[in-house]
Amino acid sequence: MSSFTSSDGLNIAFDDQGQGVPVLCLAGLTRSMSDFEPFLAARCGAVRIIRMDLRGRGASDHDPKPLEGYTVPVEGRDVIELLNHLGIEKAVIVGTSRGGIIAMLIAAMAKDRLAGVLLNDVGPKIEQSGLDVIMDYLGKRPAAKTYDQAAAGLARLNARSFPDIDAAAWRVWAQRWYIEDEDGLSLRYDPALRDAVAAGGPAPDLWPFFDALQGVPLAALRGANSELLSVETFAAMQAARPDMIAATVPNRAHVPFLDESESLDTFDKLMETIR
Repeated sequence: MSSFTSSDGLNIAFDDQGQGVPVLCLAGLTRSMSDFEPFLAARCGAVRIIRMDLRGRGASDHDPKPLEGYTVPVEGRDVIELLNHLGIEKAVIVGTSRGGIIAMLIAAMAKDRLAGVLLNDVGPKIEQSGLDVIMDYLGKRPAAKTYDQAAAGLARLNARSFPDIDAAAWRVWAQRWYIEDEDGLSLRYDPALRDAVAAGGPAPDLWPFFDALQGVPLAALRGANSELLSVETFAAMQAARPDMIAATVPNRAHVPFLDESESLDTFDKLMETIR
């Protein structure tokens, strides 16, 4: 793992592996680069995969001014600064949830830095019901005290939305999301993210940012059971961008893990339009 210093002095962690077209992976709101371990294992031999921990997540510094720093524009600036740090003119962005919103913002502010974009279970309209689910747990330590307890809880909670994932598999994800110590499980992100999200108000209209992707090679995934990206919005995205490579991932809600055959096939098809 490496790091660079942002323009406002924060240490931002990233990982850079492989050779070929640069593919920058941006995780969801509370997640870190570890979410992309399955994708890294599946595709690192074919492309250069760069993963970063957005500020306040994973190994990156927490922002001392969370209401100002934990915003999509500031996080987008960090992304551009990482590309500059690595001397990368253009990159493909694989953006999961919040990471996809950042990719859309970059299309509006610095489209010339985008070689392509894959939006993972996110689009120009975010369902408020999905945001309400996120707010239920955002910034709160889990009730579970061990990884095993967390895994069992995740298996129960997601039995219908991720029906083919058992407790053993959820334990791997619990290890990526939480830190286990003598006091139980703690978060791998700054709890102040909750304050920043709450201060942002209702879900914004992101259609102008999606429209800014015009001319950028584009792909999108939707979890078949997603509560954040609706069937209607996904269809509207395809109508607005008939050239968009689109796939629905069965047995997944928010979000697909990116190791599913549908996810990897969609990524491969996107890369075929870029190479």
